[in-house]
Amino acid sequence: MTVAILMALYEGERHLQAQLDSFREQTHRDWHLIVSDDGSKDGGPAILRGSGLPVTMIEGPRQGFAQNFLHLLTAAGDAPYAALSDQDDVWLPEKLARAVDRLSRLPAGRPVLYCARTIICGPDLQPVAQSPRWRRPFGFANALVQNVAAGNTIVLNRAALDLAQAAVAAAAGISAHDWWLYQIVTGAGGLVVRDDAPVLLYRQHEGNQMGRNDTARAALSRLSQIADGTFRRWIDANIAALMPLPMLTTESRTRLMRFAEAREAPLAARLRGLRRAGIYRQTRAANAAMWGAAAAGKL
Repeated sequence: MTVAILMALYEGERHLQAQLDSFREQTHRDWHLIVSDDGSKDGGPAILRGSGLPVTMIEGPRQGFAQNFLHLLTAAGDAPYAALSDQDDVWLPEKLARAVDRLSRLPAGRPVLYCARTIICGPDLQPVAQSPRWRRPFGFANALVQNVAAGNTIVLNRAALDLAQAAVAAAAGISAHDWWLYQIVTGAGGLVVRDDAPVLLYRQHEGNQMGRNDTARAALSRLSQIADGTFRRWIDANIAALMPLPMLTTESRTRLMRFAEAREAPLAARLRGLRRAGIYRQTRAANAAMWGAAAAGKL
């Protein structure tokens, strides 16, 4: 089955060739690359045009990386599977094969989002650590307040891609495409399949739009985002994107309404309402930070 590899490109010349070479090494051979260039001024587009790979180049919306990926989801058309790709990682050879194998075993009519762990690397691709192994269930109650689906590992089946394409018009204000995909798939009653095997080398460098989230520095950054209201604004945008969607299940819509109403309530009612909504994050420390943010009106 054909996989549409969706790559968002912007000033990617420095690391692009290594990623393209890793596409060539995929054991699953049936794929086509769609690249949305968001106004690059470097040699990235020329590298792609001269790569000899099966690639379609399109113009990006020039509204940031999240909107560029939403643009790509629409451009995927009727592809059976869609795999999201950053421009500066290196895929392991079995990446696509593992995803297609997992997805093909599940009912075709149910939306499924596959994601996986990564090997976090320095700029020179020297391994540093593996991304976290999450222990709690994946679902809409988690997705409302946390993203656990690393965008550079996501592969969607046809039903999940249908969902995304139908919902794109409502997502103009979102901050993160992968978080939004986690929300709409689980909100519509779909499944998240997380592979505990790492599938790519996740390169960390000064130009990362979103870097690793498992360090003390990352934890301090998250606390800063809570304190300055950034996290609350992200949730505001996510709620606005979810509210008009007709594909949410009755249970998900009830949870979303409880969550939205509780956030605006006085302190005691706010905490009661958020407990009723059943929201949770994956670790004790993250849950403690979430409830602290809720108490401070920053959730």
